[in-house]
Amino acid sequence: MFELIDTGMGESDVPVSDTVRAGNLVWSVHISEDPVTGEIVTGDIETQTRRTLQNLDQAIRAAGGTLADVVQMQVFLIEKTDSAGMNKVYAEFFQAPYPVRATVVVKELLSAGLRIEVLAHAVLGEVKR
Repeated sequence: MFELIDTGMGESDVPVSDTVRAGNLVWSVHISEDPVTGEIVTGDIETQTRRTLQNLDQAIRAAGGTLADVVQMQVFLIEKTDSAGMNKVYAEFFQAPYPVRATVVVKELLSAGLRIEVLAHAVLGEVKR
C-alpha cells in the first residue's frame, strides 16, 4: 500500500497522484505549473525546467526528503534541441553523482504549451553522495 503525499500544490484535475510514498520510496511526476494556481507556466525550456524542478523539490520535501534522495529521473521533452537548456537548469538542482536519467523526445505532452515533464524516483535517507 502507498500513501498520497500532500505537497501543498493544487490537486490534479485528472485521475493521477502527483507524489506517492511507500516506506522510504517516493515516486513523483511534475510539469511546469504554478504550484498555487495550477496554471501552466509557459516560456522557454529553461523557464519551464526551473518551474518543473522547483515543483519536484517541493514534493520531495513534503515526502520527507531532499533532491539528494532522487536516484532516477525520466525527462520527457517535445524538442530535441531543448536538451541543452534543460541540462543547464538541471545542473542547478542536481550535482554529481547525478541520478540515473533517461531523456526522451515525444511528439507532444497533454497540456498545451508544455515543453517538459519529469518522473522522479527517490529513496529517502538512503542515498550517500
